[in-house]
Amino acid sequence: MTIMLVDILAEADTSMAKALQSLEKELSNIRTGRASASLVEEIEIDAYGVSQALKVVASVSVPEARMLIIQPWDKSLIEAIERALEQSTLGITPGNDGNVIRLPFPPLSEDRRKELVKVVFQKVEEGKISLRNVRRSALADIREAEKEKMASEDDARRAIEQLDELTQTQVKIMDEAGKRKEGEVLEV
Repeated sequence: MTIMLVDILAEADTSMAKALQSLEKELSNIRTGRASASLVEEIEIDAYGVSQALKVVASVSVPEARMLIIQPWDKSLIEAIERALEQSTLGITPGNDGNVIRLPFPPLSEDRRKELVKVVFQKVEEGKISLRNVRRSALADIREAEKEKMASEDDARRAIEQLDELTQTQVKIMDEAGKRKEGEVLEV
C-alpha cells in the first residue's frame, strides 16, 4: 500500500478518534441520577471581566451521591457562579452559605429519564454522522489517489476495506458508550 493511502487512513483514524472523544465529553455532560463534577465544570462564569470555565475559578467536589459542593478560590465570585448555575440547563437551584455553593440533585422522574435517554441517542447519532463524514472524505481521497495513478486498484480496494473496518469499529464503540450512558440514566 502506498504511503499516501497509509496517510489517508491514519488521518481518518485520528479524526474518528476525535469524534469519539467529543461524543464521550457530550455524554459526560448529560445528567444521570448521580451528581458528577463533569456536569458543571465547563459552565462559563463571568470572572474578572472574562468568561472562564467553572473548574478554573473553583473546586468541585461530590461529598455524596446527590450533592455537589462548589468552593470558589475567590469568595467574591460566589454570586457570579450562582448566577451562571441558575442560567444553566441543569434546572437546579444552588444554595449559597457565603463560603460554598451546594447543588442538591433531586432524583430524576421517569419522564425526565426517558427524555435524557432520547438525548443520549441523539448525541450518539450525531457522533455516527461525524464518523460517516470522515469516512466519506477519506473515501474520496482514496478514489482520487487511484484516479491520479498514485495508488493501484488493489491498494485502493484494500484501503477502502480497512477504512470500512475502522468505521465499523468506531460505530460499535459509540453504540456501547450510548448503551452505557442509557444504563446510568435509567439507574434509580
